[in-house]
Amino acid sequence: MIWNEPNNKSHWDPELDPGWALFAETARAAGQAIRAANPALPRVLGGISPIDPAFIVNMAERGVLEAVDAVAVHGFPLDWNLWQIQEWPAKIAEIRSVTEKPIWVSEVGVSSFGAEEVQAWGVDRTAELLLGQAPRIHWYSLYDLPQAWGATTRHREAEGSSYYRHFYMGLLREDGTPKPALERFARHAPAMGLCQWFHFEDHRLDEAVAWMKRLGVTYLRTGLSWADSFRPNALDWFDRQMAALAGFDVTVTFCFTPEHRGLAPHHTSPPLVPEEFAEFCAAMVRRYAPAAAPALLPVPA
Repeated sequence: MIWNEPNNKSHWDPELDPGWALFAETARAAGQAIRAANPALPRVLGGISPIDPAFIVNMAERGVLEAVDAVAVHGFPLDWNLWQIQEWPAKIAEIRSVTEKPIWVSEVGVSSFGAEEVQAWGVDRTAELLLGQAPRIHWYSLYDLPQAWGATTRHREAEGSSYYRHFYMGLLREDGTPKPALERFARHAPAMGLCQWFHFEDHRLDEAVAWMKRLGVTYLRTGLSWADSFRPNALDWFDRQMAALAGFDVTVTFCFTPEHRGLAPHHTSPPLVPEEFAEFCAAMVRRYAPAAAPALLPVPA
């Protein structure tokens, strides 16, 4: 998956890239590099939030859809979006009306911020509305975000209570104990998968794998951060993460600009050189999803 929520200012800075021309250049370069590294690997445009058909049209006009095999959407109608949960089929239809690409739901969730019972109901209602509507549905997420870590957003002060909902999206509480929604989710696996972001050297990795196997999860979305790739021992951590997840069908999201490689020193910044992000994507594909060696043809007698 190429980037995460590119039309959301918490993940891509629109002031540095009005009209998303730089994003389009970056995404095209990444899609082409991934295809060169492994022609069989599906390429997905990073899930959009908000769900906006005009953004998909923009990407089509800029040639991005020629460099991907599917598009994706994110939706959180009980927490952040200004539409109701029963509108999910209509939201999928809005995107289907502007592209023939398959549409993935790469993040959907309900927080337990107000009540854990609401989240449990939300799992069942989401499954009822979305199963059969998309080839991939990733529930966000397995774990609550630890309070000490902070959410990936640059707008905490402006978000009010919306910011704190980030910490209550998991099926498991921060201490690892199950919420009522966990048992509800298990009823819908493996048809419904998970999205779980792992922080650098995340202490929850092995326990998360055990929980996902117990729940019957077969497919997972996670990320490998371009920014993290410049940390000491980054490849050691990437290797450990990908080895631990080897038993799942994994969608890896490539995103987050290193501070020293952006137009501005922030993870949401367009890169100074889009080809550098593309090479990171290709390098990760060669390392973790290399193209199969071509079959040897018999030598003619």
